Amino acid sequence: MLDARGLELTAANEAAARNFDATIAQYLRFGKETGDFLKATLAEDSGMALAHCLKGYFFMLFCVPALTAKAHASLDAGRGCVAERGATDRERLHLDALDAWTRGEFTEAAAHLEAILANHPRDILALKIAHYLYFYLGDNDNHRDSIARVLYAWDDTVDGYGYVLGMHAFALQEAGAYDEAERAGRAAVERNPADLWAVHAVAHVMEMQDRRREGIAWVRESEPRLGECNNFGYHLWWHLALFHLELEEMEPVLQLYDERMRVDLSDEYLDICNATSMLWRLEERGVDVGDRWNELAERCEARTSEHQMVFPDVHYLLALAAGGRDAAVERMLGSMRGFAQGAATEAVAMRAAGIALGEAIAHWYRGEYAQIVDVLSSARYRISLIGGSHAQRDIFAQLLIAAAVACGRHETARTLLSERIARKPRNPWTWRRYAQALAALDDDEGAARARETAARLLAR
Repeated sequence: MLDARGLELTAANEAAARNFDATIAQYLRFGKETGDFLKATLAEDSGMALAHCLKGYFFMLFCVPALTAKAHASLDAGRGCVAERGATDRERLHLDALDAWTRGEFTEAAAHLEAILANHPRDILALKIAHYLYFYLGDNDNHRDSIARVLYAWDDTVDGYGYVLGMHAFALQEAGAYDEAERAGRAAVERNPADLWAVHAVAHVMEMQDRRREGIAWVRESEPRLGECNNFGYHLWWHLALFHLELEEMEPVLQLYDERMRVDLSDEYLDICNATSMLWRLEERGVDVGDRWNELAERCEARTSEHQMVFPDVHYLLALAAGGRDAAVERMLGSMRGFAQGAATEAVAMRAAGIALGEAIAHWYRGEYAQIVDVLSSARYRISLIGGSHAQRDIFAQLLIAAAVACGRHETARTLLSERIARKPRNPWTWRRYAQALAALDDDEGAARARETAARLLAR
């Protein structure tokens, strides 16, 4: 059989092949029916190796240990199919990538996917999974270039081209190429308004450039489609809330939190990361968030030893610390230190940055602000190793700055804020904190100018 992009597919019948194509199409658009189409594929052909591999990929994307065990089972099933029926080299490499991923070897998994793409540049599944893996690794160069390496094989005559543009857009903005990223993202959305990853990429550009009101309008344009997608829609609501937060419009933020981001109290890792980072930002700005931390802390108490990825780990710890679960915080810090002794991808990231972030979060809720400055000052350039976007990781930059201001290390705060202003000159939060630091250093004229700048930016 051939798939929608002309690649050979080992399948028992045409129905299985077409259902597999439909699964990929749903997956690319974050469709709620993705799982249904995969079930239909396996119902038509229970011996289809690549369908079992895709099922394993999906289990890994949930970032839950119990589902990693299921991904292993999918891997075994896929290899059993290969032994019985045979498979193409491309399909075998997909299984090798899944094998590496289940062992926590993200770089090895990406290398198998790159081997696929070198000979099959239109394998959009390999491209998408590699896209995520490089994102998890914080490898901005490969994140960008893995798409660029295959663009020669794509144009509007190839099914899914818009999704490739959307992936390229997101990777470009993470690499700091904002103009190129916005062009690619808008081109993707013009081709397919349901491409929420491309919508998301342009929202990131607007966030990084502090184009807050444009960002609100941009996300709102996609509002009718957010209800049609899976949990990823909650992340776009997070972006909308973040734009309002930076305009100091707190009521819309809380409303979006309650009615959109946490409407079903999901325990999916990205949803928890969205929620915890938003509540911290609100509290740091002096907003009373009520008892909202409690349900997050309850969900995270059972996750103190998961360590599938460092990025969600530190957000789970944030929920526990903010929720007053001191024993759980200490238990999780101990577990993180033990995990960091390993050699797999995320153990290395935990050792390089995760433990420092966990300790800094614990210090914050103990009021030990000087310790935060000590812990994070040396680790801050390694934080990208935990993955996530610049916008998501910005909470840790804010944590360091807020701690420096709170403990009276105003020279440090001034230095950090001057650096930040060079990167984000239109960010009101930055200018407000800069005014605080300058006032504490008796630079009253500079502090007044900084306050005026913040007010002017908010008025735009």
